[in-house]
Amino acid sequence: MKFIDEAIIEVIAGDGGEGCISFRREKFIPKGGPDGGDGGNGGSVIFRATKNITTLMDIRHRRTFRAERGDRGKGSQMTGRSGEDLVVSLPAGTLIWDEDKKVLIKDLSNAGEDLVVAKGGKGGKGNLYYVSSTNQAPRRTKPATKGENLHVRLELKLLADVGLVGFPNAGKSTLLSSISNARPKIADYPFTTKWPHLGVVKYKDREFVMADIPGLIEGAHAGAGLGHQFLRHIERTRALVYLIDPCDPERGDPLKAWQDLRVELGQHDKDLLEKPSIVVLNKVDLPEVQEKLKKAKLAFKRKGCTVTEISAATRKGLEPLLAKLVTLL
Repeated sequence: MKFIDEAIIEVIAGDGGEGCISFRREKFIPKGGPDGGDGGNGGSVIFRATKNITTLMDIRHRRTFRAERGDRGKGSQMTGRSGEDLVVSLPAGTLIWDEDKKVLIKDLSNAGEDLVVAKGGKGGKGNLYYVSSTNQAPRRTKPATKGENLHVRLELKLLADVGLVGFPNAGKSTLLSSISNARPKIADYPFTTKWPHLGVVKYKDREFVMADIPGLIEGAHAGAGLGHQFLRHIERTRALVYLIDPCDPERGDPLKAWQDLRVELGQHDKDLLEKPSIVVLNKVDLPEVQEKLKKAKLAFKRKGCTVTEISAATRKGLEPLLAKLVTLL
């Protein structure tokens, strides 16, 4: 399933039904009087957060969401049927923006949360409503009101406990598939991951959600590469894992790779630098990585950072990593 995290749609609530002008006319009942019923209320458009979906793909391919209008009132004091509400399911973590006013309406961050984004119109009043001691035969109604109509922009920020960040080919997808139920695409070329993946990680009696974000490159915060589109998805995470390939041909130095990652995150949102984090050196099963480990660990120690060594491919070091993540959370 393709991952889509933004959509602009139109939501239209139902109009209220018109009230009825009617007079009771039955045999043997003279001067029956007015009996026009009220119109029904229009349906509202309601957004509901759910944990069962993780993308806005279904929403994006449907431009307009329209609730049902109310029926007209009828004679014999019959009120028109109210229109049904339209309930639209969204992934938990979706921000609702008024596209015209450019203001945030609500952040649906919790599953089960509802938002009436467009309220249905009120039904009109029939002539029975206007009967009084001085007006025994009214011939007017109160008009119905229109339902609300607005353009909204939906912006999804994934809800995950841990965010995996790293440069292309650091092994993020391999790590996620090794410790969770996620099955992202894995290949030996850069930018294999083209959209975020979520995986549920279980360790002993604990369970948490990990997100694999597409690889970052220098200038990602300004729009370079693929990762810039998805930096927003680590804003909600509780902790970060900096996954580093010590033999990255672009950087070579693991410490510099970590510093470059923090620069990109900080230029996107400085609050990301304050999140609890773990530095993880991957691919320690390779001889060329083993040669660099001692020097790399010493460099991180001088910066006040401890590192964890793993091989996501061979599953070496995953147990200690999960134990540290559980403690961190």
